[in-house]
Amino acid sequence: MTDFRPLLDELRRICGENQVLTTASDVEAYATDWKRSAKGTPLCVVRPANTAEVAAIIKAAGSHGAAVVPHGGNTGLAAGATPGNHGDEIVLSLGRMKAIRDLDPVGMTVEVEAGAILQTVRHEAEKHDRLLPVSLAAEGSAMIGGIVSTNAGGINVLRYGMTRALVLGLEVVLADGTVVDGLRHLRKDNAGYDWKQLFIGAEGTLGVVTAAVLRLVPLPRDSVTALLSVADVETALGIFTLAQNTVGDALSAFELISATSISLVEKHAGLKSPIAAGEWYLLVEASSSLSGLETAMETLLTEAFERDLALDGVVAASHQQAQALWALREHITEAEAREGGGLKHDISVPFGAMADFLIEAGNAVAAVCPGAGFNVFGHLGDGNLHYNILLNGAADHEAVNRAVHDTVGRHRGSISAEHGIGRYRLSEWLRTKAEPEQRLSRAIKQAIDPGGLFNPGKLLPKTSIAGGAE
Repeated sequence: MTDFRPLLDELRRICGENQVLTTASDVEAYATDWKRSAKGTPLCVVRPANTAEVAAIIKAAGSHGAAVVPHGGNTGLAAGATPGNHGDEIVLSLGRMKAIRDLDPVGMTVEVEAGAILQTVRHEAEKHDRLLPVSLAAEGSAMIGGIVSTNAGGINVLRYGMTRALVLGLEVVLADGTVVDGLRHLRKDNAGYDWKQLFIGAEGTLGVVTAAVLRLVPLPRDSVTALLSVADVETALGIFTLAQNTVGDALSAFELISATSISLVEKHAGLKSPIAAGEWYLLVEASSSLSGLETAMETLLTEAFERDLALDGVVAASHQQAQALWALREHITEAEAREGGGLKHDISVPFGAMADFLIEAGNAVAAVCPGAGFNVFGHLGDGNLHYNILLNGAADHEAVNRAVHDTVGRHRGSISAEHGIGRYRLSEWLRTKAEPEQRLSRAIKQAIDPGGLFNPGKLLPKTSIAGGAE
């Protein structure tokens, strides 16, 4: 067994005695994932104060044969920041690196360190009438480094794209401790490979993102939020098409919520839907800095009712009422947990396949898990559903996962739309991803992190420090 005491002494010299945590009580919060479904036993938790310390930590870890698990706000849903159980992995917490280095309201960019909290950055941008258009339920604790490393989605992907679309530059530390400074505040840069794209969504398996330059947009001055109930998903898609035609680029969110999800929220969160029930609900938001937004939304709703697409609906008359409508959406995960939890799936399929997928997946799950319930909600506007199964007693989790993911595959969808692979979905990624794509992924890992230093067992099978698959 490797003696890591010299490494621990070196880490203390780099960061200071108090920034190297080793006792079980101190490391527990860093070693357990948000869902509390995965728990590891790290060698230690190290909390650097700057990029130079990150580089020194990584160099020391590599020389002593320890792996490095980057750790942000611990808000992920794929156990991507949870260490293994062999005691040979350092959890690298970036929470002390939280500076907003520069905010340019004219160039509409912000340069921030990896540990900056999303909500803090958003609030700072709003002071300058700018918006960082990443909106997550966990924005009060999610950190920029983790958001970049997981290519986070959220409710506004429909309008602004995934995090990848907002990243202009990165600062990254590689496996040998080299710091690569690509913090450019440029919209256009065609000078060679766009290497930063490799680290966006790589889940910390290729290097450590220590800072980022992100694109801002003008802060919308007006928004309109509406809740509609509809009979089926085909009708929901019809309203989505209508919304694109009438509201256009101002459409910022288009959420699909099942009647089961609303029932769970009403049961466990003490909230009440203000409209009559349908099989499905739509939470629609439009935002703009230009006039005419309310008229456009009124046109959308009028046509939806005139065409008998919507069963019932309400438009928020104030910011407070809009928040109440969004609360129905935001409490779904908590309500599901209080119901007893579920088996979560984060999938995407083409719009034209959405209705068929729901029927086929429902039948496939029922065949392997009779009596299962379905808690389905998500971002219909970008084709992403959180397809969660409410289990009734004992169930074969692998069989349920196969039933859902095989149905996704038949429609050429993705088994992870925004949450990532991490540990949680690795076996299904290996089972469903075509071999040429897996081979390409392994080649990238081998080229950039040949020793398997970073985040072992996440996104790809674990490799030893010597390089071979374990």
